[in-house]
Amino acid sequence: MGQTVKAEALERFGIALLEAAGAPTAYAREVAANLVFGNLRGVDSHGIRLLLYYLDHIRHGLMLPAAGGEPLAEFGAICVYDAAYGLGAATSAECCAIANRLAAAHGVGVVTARRANHFGAAAFWARRMADAGHLGIVFCNASTIVAPWQSKEPKFGTNPICMAVPGPYEDSFLLDMATTTVAANRIFKAFQNHEPEIPMGWAMDREGRPTTDTKAAYEGLVAPLGGYKGTGLALMVEILTSVLAGGAMGAEIGGIRFTEKPLSVSHFFLAIDVRRFLPAGEFEARMRRLVDEMRTATPAAGYDEVLVAGDPEIRIERQRRAHGIPFSPADLDALRQAAEAWGVEPLQLDNA
Repeated sequence: MGQTVKAEALERFGIALLEAAGAPTAYAREVAANLVFGNLRGVDSHGIRLLLYYLDHIRHGLMLPAAGGEPLAEFGAICVYDAAYGLGAATSAECCAIANRLAAAHGVGVVTARRANHFGAAAFWARRMADAGHLGIVFCNASTIVAPWQSKEPKFGTNPICMAVPGPYEDSFLLDMATTTVAANRIFKAFQNHEPEIPMGWAMDREGRPTTDTKAAYEGLVAPLGGYKGTGLALMVEILTSVLAGGAMGAEIGGIRFTEKPLSVSHFFLAIDVRRFLPAGEFEARMRRLVDEMRTATPAAGYDEVLVAGDPEIRIERQRRAHGIPFSPADLDALRQAAEAWGVEPLQLDNA
């Protein structure tokens, strides 16, 4: 599999690259922390490898590393935010702070953001609202690589849905899922790593036929989750992001792997103060009862246990914090080339 890297070393490396590209240190820290969060949780498709695409967009003037977004309007518990093509994690951090502030004042805070860039793992932002004692919900639209059910023409993106609840991070409920069978980055990563096949159900070829061929999937379409149900969920996300925010829709959206135009996605952040519904601590206690009931359910044939959303990722995170984050030789070589191109110290590998 290659060598491993400690999370701290990976974060320092990410910060150095972003600073070299012109990002203020505070912004660079948000981006690096977000991407390392993805690697730690085993969601490598949303890990530090994405930074290479961010840097390419910065080089082409499509992502503005020093740009700070700004609220365009605020009405009670609602804020409309212009991300101004800044670093996705930097503007998302500001949106979460606004959502938390509004929720503390009004019981709920809703922030829509337009002209935004890729913000990494949605779970990172939902959890930031949960850390403030709020139920956090995050949506994002994405590049048009998914066809509506019964079509072969891409019209919307993987459009993730995410929710985090207040309570202990290491033993809570944290749902982060694409409205496709898998996140597109998993298919892209398989292609980059020269894996010949992917599981059936992940993708379709250009004609809309299910395929396990990685190249055909890379050149084709990501499959919607559950057919028409996934299409419905994706359109729901599209309405709550681009439509509501007044942002780019459909073909107007760019792509993180292409440099013809800005990505210009839209984000949606919802913070709900659970203490407006229940006395302090009662929500967390009721969540404990609920997840315990799920985890103690009798496993079906072929399974040893029942998990809830977030359990697998937490287990991977514990292992990777202790033993390092594994990287393939191809990924390490790409990161080495980035270090040389931007004039920063190479990534420090474990036992190197």
